[in-house]
Amino acid sequence: MIADLLLEKSKEAFILAVEIYNKPTIRYRVEGFAFFICNAWELMLKSHLIKTKGEQSIYYKDNPERTINLENCIRLIFTNDKDPLRLNLEKIIELRNTSTHFITEEYEMVYVPLFQSCLFNFGEKMQKFHGIDITELISLNFLNLVVKEKALDENEIKAKYSDKIAQKLIGLNDKIEKISEVSNSHFAIRIEHVHYITKDKDKATDVIALDKNAETKGVIIKELKDPNKTHAYTMKTINKAVNNKLKNLGIVLKYNGDEKEFNQYHFKMFCKYFDLKSKIEFCYPHTQFAKPSYSYSQRTVDFIVDEIQKDPENIISKIKERLKQKTS
Repeated sequence: MIADLLLEKSKEAFILAVEIYNKPTIRYRVEGFAFFICNAWELMLKSHLIKTKGEQSIYYKDNPERTINLENCIRLIFTNDKDPLRLNLEKIIELRNTSTHFITEEYEMVYVPLFQSCLFNFGEKMQKFHGIDITELISLNFLNLVVKEKALDENEIKAKYSDKIAQKLIGLNDKIEKISEVSNSHFAIRIEHVHYITKDKDKATDVIALDKNAETKGVIIKELKDPNKTHAYTMKTINKAVNNKLKNLGIVLKYNGDEKEFNQYHFKMFCKYFDLKSKIEFCYPHTQFAKPSYSYSQRTVDFIVDEIQKDPENIISKIKERLKQKTS
């Protein structure tokens, strides 16, 4: 059946996209990822169209020998042109279409948040449209893209490139930033590296030494920059993000044997049990009001999902019981 053949090719294209991006020796990884992930989406969506609308739906009406392109598939299936998932795909299609003519290594800094969302979006739709769990195709670890670049620095860009290229790259970055501010994680997922100092070596992932006799003095900076970007989730949106990620990973949360969606009550228990509100990498307190409010980082979403994944059938019950024991 042609729909099944398209799905098999879609799976291969998806795996190629991830492997190309995460392979450190490949310098063509941005362009390669864009090409293969677009190919994966096109094949997957065409399979869905065949199953729901018939095989004729993937051919142009005025040219029945030619199949429609990815842009046509997107418009037919994701009819809301403000949908963050659709906006995400359209931006990556733009990259695929222009990368053969114009590309710099800094494109990775701009596009990697979109790439990360695109992977999760693909997994969600593959599960919804075809009942396929992508984590059975490729290890979950590989779905988190390897990021080595620092944030885009406008001064460095202007010094490195001509005015035309610099303005194009800076303008693109600004445009994506603006869309990210009003969209959700279906458009972009910021990859954050938060560093903080701890004296407990067991909690450290990297070790540094401070030499009090050094000629060059250093200062430990504890100020957090722009919490609106680093801690963009509210309680409501973080619950939605956790549920979306659990769904993408095929994880079913249970409480007393019944399937449950992660909700506000569960989130409050996690915050209390793991003391999330006291840790700046997870939570930012807004104290400018009489009653403080809190916002949360992408790392909070990842942490909660990782904990649930360890024991999805019992974790809520266990945390509830342990909190009772603490207060008794």
